Amino acid sequence: MALDSARYAELFRSESQDQLATINRALLALEEEPGSAGAGADVFRAVHTIKGMSATMGYHAVAEYAHELETLLDRMRGSGDRMTPVVMDALFAAADALEAGVAAASESAERTPAMSEALENLGSAFGVGRPAASPAAAADGQPDPFDGPGVILRIRQSPGTTMPGVRAYLVARNLAAIGEVAAMSPPLELLQAAAAPQGFAVRLVTRASATEIEAAVRAAGDIEAVQVDMAGRARKRPATPLDTAVSEPVSAGPRQAKIDLARLDTMMNLIGELVLVRGRLLQLAAALGDDALDDTVQATARLVGDLQGEITASRMVPVGQVFDRFPRMVRDAARSLGKEVRFEVEGRDIELDRALLDEMAEPIVHLLRNAVDHGLEGPQERAVEGKPATGTLVLAASRDRSAVLVMVADDGRGIDRARVLERARAAGLVAPDTRELDDAELLRCIAHAGFSTKEAVTSLSGRGVGVDAVVNRVRALGGSVELRTVAGAGSTFTLRLPPTVAIIRALLARAGREHYVLPLTHVRETLAYDSRVVGQDGGRDVLTLRDEVLPLRDLRDVVHLDAPQVVGAEREIVVFERGGRRGGLVVDELVGQEDVVVKQFDPAHGALALFTGATILGDGVPALIMDLGSLL
Repeated sequence: MALDSARYAELFRSESQDQLATINRALLALEEEPGSAGAGADVFRAVHTIKGMSATMGYHAVAEYAHELETLLDRMRGSGDRMTPVVMDALFAAADALEAGVAAASESAERTPAMSEALENLGSAFGVGRPAASPAAAADGQPDPFDGPGVILRIRQSPGTTMPGVRAYLVARNLAAIGEVAAMSPPLELLQAAAAPQGFAVRLVTRASATEIEAAVRAAGDIEAVQVDMAGRARKRPATPLDTAVSEPVSAGPRQAKIDLARLDTMMNLIGELVLVRGRLLQLAAALGDDALDDTVQATARLVGDLQGEITASRMVPVGQVFDRFPRMVRDAARSLGKEVRFEVEGRDIELDRALLDEMAEPIVHLLRNAVDHGLEGPQERAVEGKPATGTLVLAASRDRSAVLVMVADDGRGIDRARVLERARAAGLVAPDTRELDDAELLRCIAHAGFSTKEAVTSLSGRGVGVDAVVNRVRALGGSVELRTVAGAGSTFTLRLPPTVAIIRALLARAGREHYVLPLTHVRETLAYDSRVVGQDGGRDVLTLRDEVLPLRDLRDVVHLDAPQVVGAEREIVVFERGGRRGGLVVDELVGQEDVVVKQFDPAHGALALFTGATILGDGVPALIMDLGSLL
């Protein structure tokens, strides 16, 4: 049966992106440690896998390019002392050409000029000729052309195999006992360096039977599948599922199925509507006072909650899926500026909503580029300051109660407060008599559209479109941005995000007859209004809480509500926190907690910058979702 390429094209691109990410990670490790056999093996395996998948899909231009690149990599193996910066640049260019070829594979059968140029440059940089294309690989689409007599074996190790390199060696040793191992792909030395279970092929010259051969292979242990082709290459045939799988490394654990994001979005929208209906049902049942109806509605509410949890969990993915794109970008940005940067990524396993994670990629890019360009000094300037020549840039994810924190930190020069203040005064962003900016005021200034302290525009920054884009995007997602900077020691931007942007847990607060939604992400506690702990300090309302004086705002004043307070109502105070700073908000009444469905909206021109979205409450009335951090 012919392979339906159109049906599997998206899967091919998705799987190839995983392998391309592996290539970039391994090349970065190889650049840092040129003699690393493990990094070289990772590159070889990933290119080998893309070659096999491309051949199976019928994308022969990519398969041939990957084969030639694989041959060059094989010649370069064990030559760590020759991995000069020129060679590494050529390797990165070859990886870029492979990525471009994968992206265009389903649209064009021709090799791109960039592919040919990349191979020529890599061969020239390393001092070897460009390898010839493999006609066998292009002719029959087999991942590994084994020429010559013998039995062709395709072997796949079991998921969870311990010491896969040792197991592969035992396979080779057992087969050598019953014949001659004429070829292995990947080569045995690469298999021995593998840290994860592998698939590989062997050409064995032997008189043993198929049963004896399979028994020798399985005797090595942890073998999931063995295919024995006694006819070898004498019989041309299309790739089978086992052939294809054997050319790819086997993951160390069960492989997760990938679900189309559009389908997940539809499911989340539907569960969001169910949550709204659940709220309405609970209100109606409580008003009717029917015990049987109340029990049924409560059971339905629990089922909807369980379904909501499962759908939300299905959308959660590790942040590493996006974070792994950035090391290569940072490396290229640093080289273009002549800077030395050590880039560290932490918290790859922290999970975020898939849609939110995709939205966060661009803000993180802005922060990383700004850190490399603005924050980190060049080697000479760092030497004058008594710092190591190599600057450190950290991208980290962590959990903080019901929020996810994404941090971008550098050990550079820090933000020049005096320079920012000068520009801010000139732009009318602060009062003329302002003498100093704290971190929050500093962030507000540099996040103003078009604000920049760069005198010249570069390919990375200077156009004033970085921090404002970050703050606007994060705020639109229901999050907040915090800044800490110290002159000469560096800067840290922290993005505080909800784990999911679709449904959040929140407090409902009333001011007059209006209801507002306060996300629990920032709420720390609530207390009854007590005039004994409320006072004034420097003309501002303050709250004294356990010997700590906090700024206090009134929700009525915040939303400019002129209606008189309802007579007899007992007011309450919500204590909230952001970035280590706390404050209080006085409300007429706390109505209760509720799961609310976030609806993004574009505020009207000139509207208060207090709201991150809107929702529909259980009684069908719309309510605005407040950004509590904006009150500090």
